[in-house]
Amino acid sequence: MGEVFRSGMSTRKKQSPPGDNGQNGEAPFEASLERLTDIVDRLENGELGLEESLALFEEGVRLARHAQERLDAAEKRVEELIAVDQDGEPVSRELEPE
Repeated sequence: MGEVFRSGMSTRKKQSPPGDNGQNGEAPFEASLERLTDIVDRLENGELGLEESLALFEEGVRLARHAQERLDAAEKRVEELIAVDQDGEPVSRELEPE
């Protein structure tokens, strides 16, 4: 099902991304980032009760930490792909699947 979210001044309907990206049943990075943005918007709105605010904050912290881990892993893969040895030759090796 779609989810309604704000983008600038307009409200539009967006198709929900698939719930699985083929990696341990995790949501795709972009879907997690969208959810985190939604959480921030709702918290900044200031219309939530304390318990709901705390629950959303906890979810946001988990999403942010997980996103950072995924970004760190992606950065490491890029560094491995562009690595060169002391002679300036490309270093090649098998990359482990994600």
